[in-house]
Amino acid sequence: MAVIALLVFEVISGAISSAFAQNLPGDFAFLRDIDPTIIQDFRYATSNNFMGRPIAGYGAPECVVKRDVGLRLKAVQQELARQRLSLKMFDCYRPARAVADMVAWSRNGKETAAERRYNPAFSKADLFRLGYIATHSGHSTGAAVDLTLVDLTADNSRKFDPAKDYADCTAPVAARAPEGSVDMGTGYDCSDAKGHTASGAITPAQRRWRNLLVAAMARQGFANYSKEWWHFSLPGASAAAYDFPIARAR
Repeated sequence: MAVIALLVFEVISGAISSAFAQNLPGDFAFLRDIDPTIIQDFRYATSNNFMGRPIAGYGAPECVVKRDVGLRLKAVQQELARQRLSLKMFDCYRPARAVADMVAWSRNGKETAAERRYNPAFSKADLFRLGYIATHSGHSTGAAVDLTLVDLTADNSRKFDPAKDYADCTAPVAARAPEGSVDMGTGYDCSDAKGHTASGAITPAQRRWRNLLVAAMARQGFANYSKEWWHFSLPGASAAAYDFPIARAR
């Protein structure tokens, strides 16, 4: 009887787990299921982002990608691990409703100090016109990602404090909001010329980190977007956009 009861419990537990797991369409997958060693820092599911609140469609801080993209990221991670480095994901698949949310935000006529940290040189209403945010994002296809590098031998314990008044994203690393990653010269989502991958306004050390990331990603077929050192996409992937929300993997 005890064996039967145990089997019944396992079946019920499995059914409950399945009920709470998100069924992804097509060949999408949770990156955690492909490589759980890749660090994730999904700010769009929190208030620590350029909009200052969770963005529509991000119901959980989870990286969802096309499976081929995930396998290529795993290969990058394996190469970096030999150098005591890790990828850190900031954004992966982005629901189309999130893009619409960003468009509405850019046109709301407000500009807070926290928002200005991400675009110190111009108005947020210009973000789309200048190519920093797309009205039809490659992220919505599951083939584009935003990421950086983490030095696993460094002290990455400094945490973001929402009550603190940080300098803008172009400031020296000690003054801007902490990201627990290597110093790429600007923070993530920094809409500024200094955030352009080939910017000449960064130090040699910052240049080496950017070059290392671009080269490692290129070896797995990813192309970098010239205006954002953190943005990479897989050329030739499907252009179909999706709008399913992101929920917890399990």
